[in-house]
Amino acid sequence: MRKKVLLTGVTGFLGSHTAIQLLNKGYDVVGTVRSKDRIISIREIIAKYTENIDNLTFAEADLNNSNVWFELTKTIDYIQHIASPFPRELPKDENDLIIPAKQGTLNILRAASANNVKRVVMVSSIAAAVYGKTKTELNNVFNENDWTDETNKNDTTPYFRSKVIAEKAAWEFMKRDNSNLQLTTVLPGAILGTVLEKDFGTSANTVIKILDGSSPALPKIGFDIVDVRSVADLLIKAMELPQAAGNRYIASAGYMTFKEIAQILKQEYPHRKIPTKELPNFATRLFSIFEPSLKPILLELGVKRLTENTKARRDLFWQPISPQEAVIACAKSVFENGIVK
Repeated sequence: MRKKVLLTGVTGFLGSHTAIQLLNKGYDVVGTVRSKDRIISIREIIAKYTENIDNLTFAEADLNNSNVWFELTKTIDYIQHIASPFPRELPKDENDLIIPAKQGTLNILRAASANNVKRVVMVSSIAAAVYGKTKTELNNVFNENDWTDETNKNDTTPYFRSKVIAEKAAWEFMKRDNSNLQLTTVLPGAILGTVLEKDFGTSANTVIKILDGSSPALPKIGFDIVDVRSVADLLIKAMELPQAAGNRYIASAGYMTFKEIAQILKQEYPHRKIPTKELPNFATRLFSIFEPSLKPILLELGVKRLTENTKARRDLFWQPISPQEAVIACAKSVFENGIVK
């Protein structure tokens, strides 16, 4: 009997890549969508990358609807919980993000516990480990033992708070749960790599904004980067390997600044007009008034948050694709998909 995986958020950037890898490994996959309208298009996209497309089925499910998860988890061996609200712009009310992220996670865990699911792998975020810090703490290299302090609103955004609150709620649930359910969480950095369609992951905007000529200069900031294919690989290792149970894993392939990303792209596309000059910090702050998508990155100005990925490499034999390759793969795919002309 093939093992059956319920994958939430199958239409997303990471969700579709994870579905492809699971199908190629011989799993049956049930992918959840918020709207049935997306089923035909996402099936066509995934079918290009696997011969096992007939092992993929779909279910319409809302994270806030607890009843649907009880039904969906009845014949499931594993859950890959990837869906989470990720806005392109900050919401007016942070609870629009926090409540569905937390409630959705708890709805899935309760259903998994009731229906004897073996393990839930939850996508958290590096944002659940490296924010809400004092100036002194920012000198540290962060790992899986570190947690973001969501009460520190000066060094967190609503999205970051939603990720840490949802992950903390998941671990709290596990402390009280009496079933044999296991939980593993994966904390990716900014996810780049191959974009499969025009509905792409938010992180890909980093590369798109540099390529499309909309940024005359670059903010002086950097962040952890990881290829989407490497995150999908880690999610499956976190699901399959016995030693992953009860653990958190940081998914990062390395730290890179906007300028370093631009230099890689300049070398790859020498005839394209690509900015490599950096904006002074005050100009980035000013610019963010007119470009709301920049608001969340203001926390990075003058700060370098470093992490280590030793645990995933050592314990789960994870070998991530290099950040350089993740940037180039992202660029090639945004041209191929006509996202940048």
